[in-house]
Amino acid sequence: MNDNQHCITGEYLEDEELGTVMVRVNSRASRLIFHGADGGLVVTVPRLTKWGKVRQALDELRPRLRVLAARTPRHLITPRFRIDADYFHLAMIASDTKKFQLRTNPVSTTILYPHRTDFSDPSLQEWLKKVVTEALRDKAQTVLPPLLAGLAQRHGLTYREVRINTSTGRWGSCSTRQSINLSCRLLLLPRHLIEYVLLHELAHTREMNHGDRFWALLDSMTDGKARGLRSELRHFPTPI
Repeated sequence: MNDNQHCITGEYLEDEELGTVMVRVNSRASRLIFHGADGGLVVTVPRLTKWGKVRQALDELRPRLRVLAARTPRHLITPRFRIDADYFHLAMIASDTKKFQLRTNPVSTTILYPHRTDFSDPSLQEWLKKVVTEALRDKAQTVLPPLLAGLAQRHGLTYREVRINTSTGRWGSCSTRQSINLSCRLLLLPRHLIEYVLLHELAHTREMNHGDRFWALLDSMTDGKARGLRSELRHFPTPI
């Protein structure tokens, strides 16, 4: 039996242009319905739908789906999901285990998942993102404070304390009491951008605003590259 004849059981497919498309089976559905969700494109299909029909629909609706995909974040966690950053490495590995398992060591993090897992399940996606976030936070607790302390010592700056959070809206912040907060998501960035964020927050221990003196201080610590690094950070894609 060829691929076009295989019935879908609730999985995903990869499209070079549209990215990962989650396929969700609904026995009450009467036709294919495409929509964007938190993480990427999703197509709901009737039970016993063949893969060939889904691929045909992708080709026929590609102009509309291209627009939909452009405004939909592609952050689905599938078997191909990987993170290979300077300080954090994570991989998904199929296993004979009946339940998901998280394995960590000083070098990498591995998520073992049962064969034929339905990655289109929204509740599973939510749970997986929490697992990855917690793994990021645990690693960040060991990586970021020493980096911050080293940079502060190098540039003669001081701060009261550092805390690691799971913020998705800000890379970091510094309070008027010189307490620095850092997002664990910093570990998704390359080392030079992590250091830029840490130096940015350290600069706020002297200059709380973003005036000329702040940028002059930050430039002095980044070889005059502060604004260029800020622009690079704003456009850097992260996997989750």
